[in-house]
Amino acid sequence: QVQVVESGGGLVQDGGSLRLSCAASGRTFSTYPMGWFRQAPGKEREFVAAISWNGDNAYYADSVKGRFTISRDNAKNTVYLQMNSLKPEDTAVYYCAAGTLGALLASNISYWGKGTLVTVSS
Repeated sequence: QVQVVESGGGLVQDGGSLRLSCAASGRTFSTYPMGWFRQAPGKEREFVAAISWNGDNAYYADSVKGRFTISRDNAKNTVYLQMNSLKPEDTAVYYCAAGTLGALLASNISYWGKGTLVTVSS
């Protein structure tokens, strides 16, 4: 099982940028697709982005397409989420997770880290 620790969240103004990091442990990290998810107050957790095991393919929710970029560095066992043009509606706790691509796209994940809070002020 790949365990994860998310970091990089914080308070940013409307239109600002943040880069989230997800440090993963486990020898199998480089063989797993990885994904980012978020949960806003009072809402269900939702899919944000996913990346294939080798970084060749990326997938995004419509709400973040063109603003967020997912990437990974398998040598560092880390996956990133670059978030630009942030909006107040992006405010949420952001989580990363490992899984098959199908499981990530369906948010069918059994193990979650503690997440990192992103707050976008208007």
